[in-house]
Amino acid sequence: MSYIGVQPTDTYLSIASQQITGDGGATYTLNYSVSDEESVAVFVNNVRQNVSSYTVSGTSLTLGGTISASDSCWVLFLGRTVGTKTPAVGSVTNAMLQNSSITLNGSAVSLGGSASVDNTPSFFAYLSTQQNGIAQTSYTLATLQSTLWDSHSAYNTSTYTYTIPTGQGGKYCFFYGGLFGNLADGNFCEFILYVNGSGKKSSRVRQTMGTAQSSIFRNSCILNVSAGDTVQLYVYHNNGSTQSLYVENETTCLGGFKLIGV
Repeated sequence: MSYIGVQPTDTYLSIASQQITGDGGATYTLNYSVSDEESVAVFVNNVRQNVSSYTVSGTSLTLGGTISASDSCWVLFLGRTVGTKTPAVGSVTNAMLQNSSITLNGSAVSLGGSASVDNTPSFFAYLSTQQNGIAQTSYTLATLQSTLWDSHSAYNTSTYTYTIPTGQGGKYCFFYGGLFGNLADGNFCEFILYVNGSGKKSSRVRQTMGTAQSSIFRNSCILNVSAGDTVQLYVYHNNGSTQSLYVENETTCLGGFKLIGV
């Protein structure tokens, strides 16, 4: 059975137009045949011409004067529309889009107001209770019990472990540090990241004491990790007795964020 009523549109419509490059003459060939002067609008140097100043016959257009290549001449075919499967360039505005219908690096972008691109996933975990009894000459997991933020709820404050979220593998920048207790002259301590239970040498930072003092460490590194990988902060010292990690305003910490565009 044939369709009754106005046929639904499945294309975008726009008025057909033609740019004419002058050659010093007054007569030019149109892309479409027209029946009379009212069927087209002619613009010369951005001025619309009166229908009495030009004539048309089929595909032949005769202007009221000559134009050169330096002149701007446009013809709009008022009775003809052209259907396309995509909207015209520059025709789509925010008002035509559903909010958060665009994704950038896997995250929805809100339309209207300001937009920003964040390096997420990201997190910051820190030691909120002093960690005592850290034995010498063995790597000990730092018990970072609290978080300042955790964009994907991926840090476990009971196991002190960050797990790369599903679909978020890639290159991450991790930053970490801590405050050790007093170390004897000539002794050293280390901070190192463990990925899936193994230490990453590229993340190790070591400091040897010249005089007995507390030691504040800061370091960062880039690691290429996969979804499901675990990241933990371990510490080491050779002081000869047990040592402590101190709180001191989130000094002992582990944080990180995914790099975008790499």
